[in-house]
Amino acid sequence: MKKLQRLAKMITAPCALYLLALMPRMLNRPDKSLFGGRYFAHRGLHDDGTEAPENSMEAFRRAVEAGYGIELDVHITRDGVPVVFHDDTLTRMCGVDLEIEKQTCDELRQYTLGDSGEHIPRLSEVLEMVAGRQPLIVEIKSDRKDVSCCAAVDRLLGTYGGAYCIESFNPMVLLWFRRNHNSTIRGQLSTNFKKDGEYRGALFFLLTHLVFNFLTKPDFISYNHEFASEPGRALCRRLYRNTAVAWTVRSREELLEAQKGFDVFIFEGFCP
Repeated sequence: MKKLQRLAKMITAPCALYLLALMPRMLNRPDKSLFGGRYFAHRGLHDDGTEAPENSMEAFRRAVEAGYGIELDVHITRDGVPVVFHDDTLTRMCGVDLEIEKQTCDELRQYTLGDSGEHIPRLSEVLEMVAGRQPLIVEIKSDRKDVSCCAAVDRLLGTYGGAYCIESFNPMVLLWFRRNHNSTIRGQLSTNFKKDGEYRGALFFLLTHLVFNFLTKPDFISYNHEFASEPGRALCRRLYRNTAVAWTVRSREELLEAQKGFDVFIFEGFCP
């Protein structure tokens, strides 16, 4: 009997610690009603073979006109300007092997996105154009140490009159907002990094299982919908009633499946 009791304690204690580590924001939760059940166009309603490439002003205009929320990515330039762009380099979208965060905003204006005439937009331009007509999911791109971009992004969003939330793969970004602007709706981005082919050590194991939630207290978990059964993600939604965002849904069939376990949907390549 004593052996069974010791065994039970050995099993129970780690499980309890994990549930505590996994716990998102539970008190003073912000109002997320404008985001519930919504569809968000991934990098805008884009088609990279047209005049509306990803993260372009035209892609965002089309999303607004079609009635979709917008998911977009933000980097900070060398001169401290938040710009809307996904990759760390300009290679894929602009055909130039340069790191985006080592360029000034003016230097970036000389390049166009894909074969279009569209330029890399400033976040301020996007906010002015959207003007609160659709909600925004703003993904902040940052390495694991430097979160200086958060203050610049927060200054712009703080004067924006529309609905928005922020998300990031980097828990340090969420921690910055918890400490400096706790009322901002914030979300932890994640996936099964090993199955996704992006596993790079213990940190990515912890991120997969959302262990940093106890520090960052996210309001939602944005997870790769292909790995909906990951226990940490599922527990956040079922046990803690945390909002679950699915990324990136690329067909109606995937959407039907994702609707079984998620509340908000980031889509691409089709119109829900």
